Amino acid sequence: MNTRRAFLQNASLLAGSLAISSTPIHAAEKRANKLCFFTKHLQGLSFDDIASLAVEMGVDGVESPIRPKGHIEPEKIEDELPKYVEALKKQNLELTILTSGITEVSAEQHTEAVLRTAAKLGVKRFRMSYYKYDLQKPIWPQLQEIKPKLKDLIQLCQEIGIQPLFQNHSGKDYYGAPVWDIYSLMQEYTPEQFSFCFDIFHATLEGGLQWPLSAALTADHWGAVYFKDFQWNGRKAEGCPLGQGQVNSDFAKMIKQRNYTGPISLHVEYLKGDPKDAAVLKSFREAHLRDFKVLKEWMNWA
Repeated sequence: MNTRRAFLQNASLLAGSLAISSTPIHAAEKRANKLCFFTKHLQGLSFDDIASLAVEMGVDGVESPIRPKGHIEPEKIEDELPKYVEALKKQNLELTILTSGITEVSAEQHTEAVLRTAAKLGVKRFRMSYYKYDLQKPIWPQLQEIKPKLKDLIQLCQEIGIQPLFQNHSGKDYYGAPVWDIYSLMQEYTPEQFSFCFDIFHATLEGGLQWPLSAALTADHWGAVYFKDFQWNGRKAEGCPLGQGQVNSDFAKMIKQRNYTGPISLHVEYLKGDPKDAAVLKSFREAHLRDFKVLKEWMNWA
């Protein structure tokens, strides 16, 4: 097939697949929480196409990777982020959470440029990147070693007017995997100064039946809450549709009981493929709608 003809046909299919075909699923709902979803799997789509897809999902905004190999590279932040935010605003959406590659104030991470640009554009919060332990060294001293980095970053964020968030992640060497470690450092700050993106996937993976303790411990420092699910494949945890894995719907009940009013972000990172392929994008849309339906039922959003 002629290359140009094939491209035009695929472009037409893509445009059709992004067309809004139904009423947004949360259009008539009253929610205490702003709802967004992580757009990592949509890399390669234009800013306008991401916004159009988000509108169809019925969310209030998006959580997007603005980091190395993300939607926008940090060194291009001042030129590109205004375009992305404008594309979202045209659809009455916001960049609810900016997912960054930032762990400290440094020129290498373009920390000030990223955060100052984001704050000027109305972005209220960003997710930090990760620290990792050296398992050949004592753990507690390593936890203390990051305190100065956190202090400098939090001071800068207060000056700029943006909230730093830290995601609890699973893994043998991740800071925040056991939750108590990062939480112990958070005690020096108010929730507005430094909080968790509390991830129930990783809390369940690391804590098993203990996840309610981790959730209860950190609840006063939730700056955002993440919903995603996983299944065990032997010793490996693999992402799966919400409600089909190990994550307990009781977490949603806990959120409501504690009157949590911050943002909720749905992660569908189990989705794979090129979103520029119309068939792949169609499967993504179906997965979004399916997982949002489960989240709606868990949260009792009527």
